[in-house]
Amino acid sequence: MTQLWVMNPQAPIRPNTPPMLPGGLPLLGHALPFAKDRGALFNKGYKQLGDVFSIRLGTKKAAVLVGPEYHTLFFKETDQALDMAKPYQFLKPIVGNVAFVADHATYLNQRPMLYSPFQREKMVKYLEIMDDTVRKWLQELPDSGRMELTDSMNQLVQKVAGYAILGDDFMTKAGQEIWQLATVIGKALDPLLPPNLPLPKFIRRDRARKKMLAILRPILEDRRARPESFDDFLQDFLNTAKADGTPSNDEEVLGLIIALMFAGHETTAGQAAWTIIQILQHPAYLAKVRDEIAAKFPWGARIDARSLSNLSHIRWAIDETTRMRPSADIQIRVTDRDLSVGKFTIPKGWPVFLSGEVSHFLPEVFKAPEQYDPERFSSSRCEHKDHKNAIIGFGGGVHKCPGMNFALNEMLAITALFLQQFDLELETKDPKVRRDMGANRPSETWIRFTRRPKPTGMNPEIMIAAAAAGCPHAAKMMQEAKTITEE
Repeated sequence: MTQLWVMNPQAPIRPNTPPMLPGGLPLLGHALPFAKDRGALFNKGYKQLGDVFSIRLGTKKAAVLVGPEYHTLFFKETDQALDMAKPYQFLKPIVGNVAFVADHATYLNQRPMLYSPFQREKMVKYLEIMDDTVRKWLQELPDSGRMELTDSMNQLVQKVAGYAILGDDFMTKAGQEIWQLATVIGKALDPLLPPNLPLPKFIRRDRARKKMLAILRPILEDRRARPESFDDFLQDFLNTAKADGTPSNDEEVLGLIIALMFAGHETTAGQAAWTIIQILQHPAYLAKVRDEIAAKFPWGARIDARSLSNLSHIRWAIDETTRMRPSADIQIRVTDRDLSVGKFTIPKGWPVFLSGEVSHFLPEVFKAPEQYDPERFSSSRCEHKDHKNAIIGFGGGVHKCPGMNFALNEMLAITALFLQQFDLELETKDPKVRRDMGANRPSETWIRFTRRPKPTGMNPEIMIAAAAAGCPHAAKMMQEAKTITEE
């Protein structure tokens, strides 16, 4: 096993930095292939140089680590030898001084407020929101037609995130305008250019953020005066004190809202679209999913913790999509001091990358990694548990995405309800990965949909399953049948 340790910061820098990937351009280094397809760039480096190598982005050198062993080191050394905030400073004009963009002390102080909406007992409310929002979206679709899936998932997930984060009252009063402003802000996302240059997109970003704060302030005043009247992410931010006991201020709340609007819908939308695409690309697995829905998620059953726990094949499909098509495909840190990795030294000040698009396809970790095989995550196989941190789509360590379970449940709800109520067919047979400044997502993908006929009756086994899953209609029918029998 490769030896890993952190070097004494007082020791002299060793000259044996990770080997440099050849082929960089003068001045630019590997910046162009990094921007075009970083997954391909990192895969090339791994095949040529092994699991620790370096690239050059402009004048800056960076290290790339591949494999679960290095994932564990990476997450363990975060906040020690590795700094999480420095590589994401380009986000500060967008979200402000909050969460992992802030310095470590500020982040630790904000953690109680940041994590408060994701407590287990809160999920019951959010599952209701997911169920209501997805059902309404499905009801509004025609009985047959075609849609562009990637954009449709983006709009649907945006609605779910909006109602969960901001609540019904906020969404009714200002939801549409808030999302329009958030879109303007998102278009200013740029990790390469200094974020305060007087460019049109940055000027529009600052104006949109200022307008969002103006919309938000009177709403926050009302909520602080009537905290018992609201139950959503926004109210949790207001109700939960920071670690030092002080309440959140308006700027912090705005920053967290913007951060969650991006993190809460961009990555989830891409993963939801890819999950449906990959299931449709594999008819044999689609048949298993449909059989599971018919047996364990009968028509009319509500989305809740029990019904979702029964949908193993969909959950495995989501896990396989996270492995094969990670929306958050890289993790980044910057070394605060020299970091020794086996025989190499990563000097202080270097960016360090992990790449899910490489590490998730290692044959020593996943059997036949190029094949779509969701059942690799089943309890009888559990390939991902043979290596700690084998999957990094939601990060890892103490900074693992706090909204991971929210996102997984949302994707489960969307996939289960969509496939329960509609027959779907891919027109775009082989979508590609679209790489934007934010999360990865599928390229333009067209599907055909036809509404499945609603069952006109239920056999006793299905009726009992539906009632147990929370279907009020099935429960009523069972009670009526019991009454007739007793009479």
